[in-house]
Formats: sequence, structure tokens, C-alpha cells
Amino acid sequence: MSTDSEVWRDAGVPDDERVEALMSRMSLAEKVAQLYGVWVGIDNSDGEMAPHQHEFTSLPVGWDELVADGIGQLTRPFGTTPVDVVTGARTLAGAQRSITEAGRWGIPALVHEECLTGLAAWQAGVYPSPLCWGASFDPGLVERMGAQIGATMRRLGIHQGLAPVMDVARDLRWGRVEETIGEDPLLVGTIGGAYVRGLASAGVIPTLKHFVGYSASKGGRNLAPVSAGRREIADVLLPPFEMALKAGADSVMNSYADIDGLPVAADPGLLTDLLRDTYGFTGTVVADYFSVAFLQTLHNVASSPGDAARLALTAGIDVELPTVNCYGPPLVEAIERGEVDVALIDRALRRVLLQKVRLGLLNADWTPESSVLDETGDVVLDGPEVRELAGELARRSVVLLHNTGTLPLAAGLKLAVVGPRADTPQAMMGCYSFPMHVGVHHPDVPIGIEVPTLVEALRADAAGYDVRYEQGVPVLGGDDEGIAAAVAAAAEADVCVAVLGDQAGLFGRGTSGEGCDAPDLRLPGRQEELLEAVLATGTPVVLVLLVGRPYELSRQIDRLAAVVCGFFPGEEGARALADVLSGRADPSGRLPVGFPGEGGGNQPSTYLGAPLARRSEVSSVDPTPLFPFGHGLSYTPVTWEGVTGDPSATWTTDGVYNVRVALRNDAARTISEVVQVYFHDPVAEVARPVQSLVAAHRVDLAPGETREVTITLHADQTSYTGASGRRQVDPGEVELRVGASSADIRETITVSLTGQRRYIGFDRVMTATVGER
Repeated sequence: MSTDSEVWRDAGVPDDERVEALMSRMSLAEKVAQLYGVWVGIDNSDGEMAPHQHEFTSLPVGWDELVADGIGQLTRPFGTTPVDVVTGARTLAGAQRSITEAGRWGIPALVHEECLTGLAAWQAGVYPSPLCWGASFDPGLVERMGAQIGATMRRLGIHQGLAPVMDVARDLRWGRVEETIGEDPLLVGTIGGAYVRGLASAGVIPTLKHFVGYSASKGGRNLAPVSAGRREIADVLLPPFEMALKAGADSVMNSYADIDGLPVAADPGLLTDLLRDTYGFTGTVVADYFSVAFLQTLHNVASSPGDAARLALTAGIDVELPTVNCYGPPLVEAIERGEVDVALIDRALRRVLLQKVRLGLLNADWTPESSVLDETGDVVLDGPEVRELAGELARRSVVLLHNTGTLPLAAGLKLAVVGPRADTPQAMMGCYSFPMHVGVHHPDVPIGIEVPTLVEALRADAAGYDVRYEQGVPVLGGDDEGIAAAVAAAAEADVCVAVLGDQAGLFGRGTSGEGCDAPDLRLPGRQEELLEAVLATGTPVVLVLLVGRPYELSRQIDRLAAVVCGFFPGEEGARALADVLSGRADPSGRLPVGFPGEGGGNQPSTYLGAPLARRSEVSSVDPTPLFPFGHGLSYTPVTWEGVTGDPSATWTTDGVYNVRVALRNDAARTISEVVQVYFHDPVAEVARPVQSLVAAHRVDLAPGETREVTITLHADQTSYTGASGRRQVDPGEVELRVGASSADIRETITVSLTGQRRYIGFDRVMTATVGER
């Protein structure tokens, strides 16, 4: 039996009792020290990795003085500079030992890292980007990826991952579209929730980003004001977070945005009333990097760092990240002046310590050495199992947008491969991958992993292609001579493969990524000019897009032989694309974001529009997409045998309704279909989207196989925020539109919802159940 002096270290004692026992012994300075992170080793000469990093990264005191009272978190020990994994693990263990030995209570720091496309560490595998997750429509595969990423993190002594991004893409010009899963809340919530389950299954805390509204910024500009109304917030932006919380997320990161003038970081209505009281969230809310300080420096709602700390703590931010600015001495001084209630410190501290208890950090047998230090031989973070899963997800996510019969490419063709994304590993990776986030600032350090280019993959392909490569132009800039060289290569080829797209980067150092917003959706730089030039040769042109957002192709689509899209498909992306281009793999990805049509390049919108958002006679701008949400072609399409609903044609407002879809594979290969069900409400209390996704299920069919899919929808899935501001399920006649995309509807089922109007909340049913036979 434990003595009172050590009860908080006893894993046999209830967690709450352990936390209270420890808190009762801690001084104010020790309590406050648990509420901030420290970013050791960050150097502004390494380049900007967070907004306004250069203003806030200096530590207030030296390390020895800093650790005397403890530290809440350590920020990115592996993800700040290229560091050998064993060296990094030993350094981290040393830092943890220093922290625990300096403080009276020996409390270790919680360690967090970025992990959006795999652990952001040198030599760690790079998986496909979140838009690829969405394009796969395969939550099971994404969950496996999350578990694999989490296992790598735990090997290194990392406890928390700053992912997934649960923002719904609203303006496709926004640079961070590449970090989102798509433009539909159900897709984002389903796929993001799967990632959460995977990461958590490995014992790593997933952190939901960015709660809430960040992606709805005006003009698609990063860190810009948000004017979203309460229905857009409740019905579009919040549901993915709700789904991910139900999946087991134990940490939430606030949005940088201000919504109608109120910064989220200072909004107790969102971070406490909604997140805590309504959703029942008991984990930690961590600040997006420097967002507490931004209350003073960017939002101008705080008069000092201490005042910013007061606002953020009151709102519900428990931990200041990435390093100490406001929650250190300024907060202690504000408490001593009576400006901050110490009860707010205890509230946040209780959540922080409870999380550390659950992670085992306060157990008597905890050790700072991670398991990777016990491994013999070379430590590999990018082994065959990582590459195999990264490749599977990449192949699953490649979208065939358009094909006139040129694809798949016949063996032995003479190919001209042109374009700035054809022969660089950078084309495969998004802005939060380690090579693009950190590695680009260290050009003298090898990339650390194998990332083939598409040119390399096609030259090595078993199909025996004769490949000539000409860049033509870089992503931005270029000259006429480069274009002429690409034209000459295209003119002599059987097929020209034009590989165009984005350079991922940060804060203006790219065409996609955080702080790399677009004024319109034309291809960056002179790439459209290059595309026109090779089209003019008369050689069939296959356009391969490696992008972080969709672009307008309406001026070229009728002359292109085919269009294939990969949204930063990761380290195995080139081989996946080669598999699709050659026909070894049947393309099966579906668009998580629509591609704009003519006139949509400057006014991008998503498919979730009310009737007035559609094409009309009173506006000269046509928002109809060129390629709609959910679109994707196959070389050998699945045969839809029939779609049926429940025979009664009625559906109670508290009941379920079944939709059955029969599919057949007439091909000699395994193929795939994504069955999509959209809901249409002809008459509602407020203007609603014309249609919205309520179910999506990927079906794989072996050669000659027939399968029947039963999708069971709950009436809760028809709910919306009514005029009163409450979520309601209405009786009345509705439509279920079943098809292969939001525009390719194979059957419309009219059904009557019967019964009384119901008001529902967080405990509602949000997803369909699916069975196959």
C-alpha cells in the first residue's frame, strides 16, 4: 500500500486521486510551469516553421533556471532540425532526466511532434497527404496508417501528435487546403476519425486542428478574419470535430481565426461552453503556435502578455505552445496582482496532469529512455512495412479525372515527360512533411529517405518506356527556351506526359502550404503556357497533376488526352502513378474537392451550396465545377445492377432507412467503386445545401464478383440547425440520391420522414452503418 507521500506515483491509485495528491503539494510557479511548452534548439537561421516565429522563440531564462520548476511540454525535439534518430533519442532522454531531476516532483515533460504525413523527423517515412486520405475514401486504410505512424512515435518517446487537421476546405485558394481531407464534413470526419483511432491505438495523443473556423477565412487568406454564420459553423465546420472527439481524440488545438471579431483563443463560448460543457471533452486544449501571444500582437484584444494569458486561460486554453511567452513570468505576475484567478491555473493543471498520468509519465517505474535505444543494429524509421502501406494508400488515392482512351499507356511507347514536377522528389510531398517543412532549410543534409521521381519511375517501369525529359519551366518563372525544348521533345514522342502542379512550402516560399495562398486557381507561373505549347504539337498529352489544391483546366480539357491527379502522394507516389499510368493498377481515387469550371478560378466554391449558390440567370459567373466532388474514373468501371430503398417508402424521424446497391465486376481484374449517398431536402426551415453527403462506402470486387451493399441511414443524419439555432430533424418528403459522384447520380429515392420534429445534440448518430454480401 502506498504512503501518502508517494500516492501520486502509484499506478494502482485512481487517476483523479493521484492528480489531486500531486497538485496539493505544488507551488504556484510549479503549477504554471506545467502549462507551457519549450522549443529548444529552434534557430531563426533555420527558416520560418511557424508564423512570426522570429518574434517569439527566445527563451526568457537559461535552461537550468527554466527547468527548476518543471516543464509541461517539449516541442519538436526530432522535428526542428535534421537529427540522427539515436542521437535525438539520447538527447531527449537527457533532457527529460534533466527536467525530472531539477524539479521537486520529478514530473517529465510531454513530448509533441508534427505527424500530418508521417512523423516529421529526419529519415522517417512520408505518407500521402490528407487530401489523398480523402481521395481514398478508405477509413480502414487511414486508420492503419495512423497506427503505424503512432508506433514510430512511441518508439522515440513521443507522446502527442499535432494531427489530424479537421478543417473543412471552404475556399480552394487557401494555402492549407493541402492539409485538409476535403470539402465535405462527413468525409473529413470519417477519415479524420479513423486517423485518430489509429494514432491513439499506439498510445499517442491525437490533436485536432484547428478548432474552429480557420478554413473559412475571407478571401482564402491564411490567418485572416472569418465571417461564418452560426449555421455554417454548426453544420459544416463543427461536425468533423465532433466525430473525431467521439473517435477518442484527447487533445484539441485552437484556431488562429477571429470569428465575427472574437478570436477563438479568447472565446470561452467555443473552448469551454461548447467543447467542454456540450461535447463533454476532458482532454487538453493546446494553443496553436504563438496564438496566445497573438491576442496582443495580431488581434489587439490584450494589452500585455499577462493579459493575453488571462484571456486564453479564461477561454479554456490549457497549454501554451510552442514555447513560453505569456504563460510564464507574465502569468505569474498577473496572478500575484490579482488579475488572474488561481482557480484557472488549477483547472488547466488538472487536465495536464491527468493526461500525464494516463500516459504513464508519473508512474514510479517511468524511464526517460525510449525503446529505440534498446534496439540493436541500424534504427530504421522507413522500413518495408512503411513503404508498403504508403504505396497502398498512394495507389488508392490517385484520381483519373479524364480519359479519351490514351490511358493506360501501351508498353514500349516513346514518352516525352515535361514539366516542373516530373523529376523532383519535392513534387511528392506536402508542406508538413519533414523534407519540405524542415529539410529545405538544410540543403547540405541529404533528404534521408528514398523518394523516386515520376521520371525515374517511368524509366524503371517494366513497360519499357523510352523516356525523354525536359522541364520546360519551373513552378514559378522560366523562359521561352525551356518551353521550346519541351515542345521539341513532345513533337517527337508518341505521348507527352505533362507533370505540373505545386511547390509545397511555408509562408510564401511555395505555391501551396501554410501561408501560400493563391489569388486565383490558374496553374502557377508559366505552367499553363507550357501546357498550351505541348498541346499545340498535336501529340496526345496526358496531364499529371501533383498539387495541393485543384486548379482550373476548362481552357484545355477538350484537348487533353487524359488527366490524372495526385495530391502530394508521398514517398511511394511516383511508383503509384506509374502503376496507374501503365494500367497495372486501376485508378480508384475519388475527388475530395471539386475542380472549378470556367469562371470559377477567381470565385472558388464547394459543392455544399444552397440553391442560390448554383448557376442562375441573374449572375454572369457559373460556379458549376469541371470535375465535381466525388468524381473519379476507372479503366474498367463497375456495373451498377440496381439501387433500391426500403419497400415502405417511409422513415420515422427517430428511425433508420436502408438503401441497397447491387454492383457487378465484369472485368478480369479486381476493381473498386465508391458508393455515395447524398441527401436532398426540398423544403426546410432555412436554406440548406442542395445536397450533402450522408454515406460513402468503398467496395472492392474480384473478377466476376457481384456484391450487394446495404447502407443503413439514421434520421439524425438529416438534421440541420434550424431558425431557432437548435439542431432538428424535420418530418416531410426528402430525397436520397445514390451514385458514383455528387453529379453522377444513378438513382433518386423519394421517401417520407414521418413523426414529430426532433431536437438532437452531440449524442446524435452521425454516420451510416454498412453491410456487404
